[in-house]
Amino acid sequence: MERQIDLNEISDGRLYGLSDMVRADCGGCAGCSACCSGMGRSVVLDPLDMHRLAEGTGVGAETLLTENLELNVVDGIVLPNLKMTGVGERCTFLDQNGRCTVHSFRPGICRIFPLGRLYENGSFQYFLQVRECRKTNRAKIRVKKWIDMPEAEKYDAYISRWHYFLKELSRIVREDTEGILSRNLSMYVLKEFYLTPYDRDGDFYAQIEKRIGKAEAVFGISHS
Repeated sequence: MERQIDLNEISDGRLYGLSDMVRADCGGCAGCSACCSGMGRSVVLDPLDMHRLAEGTGVGAETLLTENLELNVVDGIVLPNLKMTGVGERCTFLDQNGRCTVHSFRPGICRIFPLGRLYENGSFQYFLQVRECRKTNRAKIRVKKWIDMPEAEKYDAYISRWHYFLKELSRIVREDTEGILSRNLSMYVLKEFYLTPYDRDGDFYAQIEKRIGKAEAVFGISHS
């Protein structure tokens, strides 16, 4: 999701890498689930998010899209996001006590919060959102530990690859004056990257790279 932001207004003015220490540790979010409610359609999922949710819950992507997720247009492309429902617009994965039932395999945007990502020059860095989290006594923690993802470097490389791939697809959509290609493109993305299962015993990152490469060939995108 492309957003124009002023880092001086929303962050501590610093950018962070995986090895840096940042004041993001919320101490288990004891008694708080504010960031799991009222988020609208902002928690957009990438293919790894969908894969992990499907594996972790034991249900297919189609079922998740019916019960826990919804589809929304993001920069011209239809993508899934977490669904907020009921009083307070709560995430459907919250239990009655406000605890996340998918915490160990929660989506990437949830994992990094209250961090955000600043994309530039073909990559990205993390920044600390100082006004989003209600916890005011956060402790320092290494970014890699906070995100808590296996093979963090490969994960970050994948996130960057996916972001800039979507950016190219968005460019194609903007240039499609008739709208036919845009519809076909969104259907292709949903089917190839979200609905078609990945081999759980194989390397996800190798599989997604193969699918991105195939899509780039289909839509005439060059990747350096």
